[in-house]
Amino acid sequence: MKGMKLSALLLSATMVFSGCNMSNLGKGGLIGSTSGGALGALVGALIAKDGNKGKGAAIGAAVGVAVGTTAGTLIGHKMDKAKAAAEAAKAQAEILTAADGTQYVKATFESGILFQTGKSALSATATADINTFVTKLKAEDNTFNIAVAGYTDNQPWKNCTAEQSKKKNEELSLKRAQAVEKQLLASGYDKNYIIHVVGAGEANPVADNATAEGQEKNRRVEVYILPSKEMIEAANAEAEKK
Repeated sequence: MKGMKLSALLLSATMVFSGCNMSNLGKGGLIGSTSGGALGALVGALIAKDGNKGKGAAIGAAVGVAVGTTAGTLIGHKMDKAKAAAEAAKAQAEILTAADGTQYVKATFESGILFQTGKSALSATATADINTFVTKLKAEDNTFNIAVAGYTDNQPWKNCTAEQSKKKNEELSLKRAQAVEKQLLASGYDKNYIIHVVGAGEANPVADNATAEGQEKNRRVEVYILPSKEMIEAANAEAEKK
C-alpha cells in the first residue's frame, strides 16, 4: 500500500465528538454505544483533509472488526497514551474521531525541528525524539498502526518551473516521510504496523503559504496512530471478561 498516489487517498470524513473537555477515555465508551460499534478497516486510505485542519481518517475494508462500548473505552484509553507518547517527542498531537467512530491520533512534527532546510536527513535531536516516541508508544501497546505523511510549503526551487518545483517538493516530502519511517524501525517499531508512507508535497496546506509563518507550518511530517485489528480484537476479548 506504500507509495499509493495521494489522490487515491483523499476520502471525505467528518470529525465527531470534538468537545475539548471530555477525555478520550470517556469518549471511547460513548463512541462504542452511538456508532453501532462499526470501526471498519483502518488499513485503507488514511489521510483525508477538511479545510485547514485535519479532520478525517481513512476507513477501509481490510480490518472490519466491530467494537463494543467497553472495548471502545479501552481503545480510547490507548489513544490517550499514544497522544502523550507523541507529545513527549515534541510533536503537536491531537485525538481525532472519524465519522464512523474510529479514534486515532495525529501527531505533527515541524520539519524545521526534524531536518535542515532542503534536506531529508534527520537531525540528532529528532532521532532521539523519535526513539522516545517509539519507547513510550510500545510501553502502552506495540500493535498501533502507524502512517506517515510528509508535506512542504509551495515555495519554488531555484531555476525550476512551477511544475518542476512541485515535483521536487513531492520528492522531498516523501524522502522526509521515509526518513521518519526508517527511524521508527531503527527505534524498534515493528514494520508490519507501519502501514503507509506518503510524500504529499504542497498538498493540504494547514496555513497561508503567502507568509513565512504559514510556510513554516506547512513544512511538516504528520504521523497518524491508529488502532490495529489486533488491538481491537484484544480490546473486545478484554471487554468480554468484564
